[in-house]
Amino acid sequence: MTRREARNFSYGIRLLPAPKRAALSAVYALARRIDDIGDGDFDPPGGATVISFEEKSAALAEVRASIRAVRAQRPDPSDPVLVAVTDAARRYPIPLGAFEELVDGVEADARMDHDAALSSGDGARGVDHRNGDGARGVDHRNGDGARGVDHRNGDGARGVDHQDLAARPHATFDDMTVYCRQVAGSVGRLCLGIFGSRPHPHAAEYADALGIALQQTNILRDLREDLRNGRVYLPTEELARFGAELRLDAAGALADPDGALAAYIRFAAERARGWYAEGLKLLPLLDRRSAACAGAMAGIYRRLLEDIAADPRSVYAQRRSLSGAQKIGVALRALAGRTA
Repeated sequence: MTRREARNFSYGIRLLPAPKRAALSAVYALARRIDDIGDGDFDPPGGATVISFEEKSAALAEVRASIRAVRAQRPDPSDPVLVAVTDAARRYPIPLGAFEELVDGVEADARMDHDAALSSGDGARGVDHRNGDGARGVDHRNGDGARGVDHRNGDGARGVDHQDLAARPHATFDDMTVYCRQVAGSVGRLCLGIFGSRPHPHAAEYADALGIALQQTNILRDLREDLRNGRVYLPTEELARFGAELRLDAAGALADPDGALAAYIRFAAERARGWYAEGLKLLPLLDRRSAACAGAMAGIYRRLLEDIAADPRSVYAQRRSLSGAQKIGVALRALAGRTA
């Protein structure tokens, strides 16, 4: 699953020794399962795809129960992902409670989808928000595609009214940070459990910050796709301060006639750089190959952030990504101990 789906994450995972690579792949698989439920893209044992808010809520409750079974070292023996995560947790001090934080964040996404669907008259239909990297901060779905948007009505919207979206849960940046910590900081801390580090009182905080930095990059990259799907993550307070508005033009691209949105994106990118600077303090605490793994993951997203900051309008009509050659270059620099 990791080889097939973790299109960005895998460049870092490959740099780990085999035991850590297997453990991190298990963590990725469970995180991806949680994310897929939120995206309405998880097939439960009965075979029916999870679609409605009620079905997503029930599936997430089941996953939460399975996480607690793993923490008690009593996984369902018929579920290879749970067995693998339990084995990994026996070998490494993985903070399994972070998976429940990820569930909290995905539940917030499911609620946002539900509210957006109701406001658009689309019922409780769960739209597809495939974000890429299984842990909402990590690009895995198709690396450079259009996030699996369903184009049945010409703009992938499934009937959502993009000009009048009511579901905007993040009033302030602090609100958005809580969400980022749930869906991506949690993954940073899970990874740290496998990487291991020299004793340091702030190691977990650095891992958390690095995950939050990645998620901020994801949010900026995916503005258009998220809006098409009824999701708005940017703080409404800040958008209002910049006089920026998230809406689509007649061609289905983000509308920004006066450049206010571009100015906001540059502001948000500058702030995300600070989160990367804080998170990258983790690397000197790791062994060489773990540092290379974390450095490659962070490097790919940081390079993407710089591309977006240099040309904010580049995300208005498409989903930005790095080429395979660029990702390999970042991974090789990380292996050499370079983060820039």
